[in-house]
Amino acid sequence: MKVIFLDRDGVINKYPGDTKYVTDWAEFEFLPDALESISKLTENDFKIFIISNQAGVSKGIYNQQKLDEITSNMLKEVEKKSGKIQRVLYCIHKDEDNCYCRKPKTGLIKKAIDSLGLKRFNFNYSYFIGDSMRDIKTGRTAGCKTILVFSGKEKKENKDNWEIKPDYEATNLLEAVNIILNENPHNSCHGRSRPSQGS
Repeated sequence: MKVIFLDRDGVINKYPGDTKYVTDWAEFEFLPDALESISKLTENDFKIFIISNQAGVSKGIYNQQKLDEITSNMLKEVEKKSGKIQRVLYCIHKDEDNCYCRKPKTGLIKKAIDSLGLKRFNFNYSYFIGDSMRDIKTGRTAGCKTILVFSGKEKKENKDNWEIKPDYEATNLLEAVNIILNENPHNSCHGRSRPSQGS
């Protein structure tokens, strides 16, 4: 089974800025080609999950109802373009809460895989696409191949300071999707295994 994990802000929609959040549907703006990218993944039989930290809820900046409204409208727009998201999984906690599902921990990835009802899962055909080094660390810990996009938080000029390197770099989600579709999976297996619970 082929699985894609996508961060949300800075990958699918316009990055609101460091320490800022998308607090209302009126503030949500799809990045160019994002809907097309999700549609292409769907057409190629990838199971797509959105994995996103949204600590603004626990900080009281916006509430769960607003987050649910944003998610519902986002999914409707994705479906209009023939895309399909399996599940949207958020961690609404702050770093100091030490939640096991807050990226870079892999709890949300575990929840996503568990929802597929599989006894075993091979991460060799899975990718994590994100716009931050936190995303890359999450994907690497889980055993995914990782793609860093420069459409959000992280900038290419910071490359020398990265503690870990993504498997691929891309300008945006569409370029990342094209990398995935052009890659021969039989030549790219890394032999990575599934993470333990709560890692």
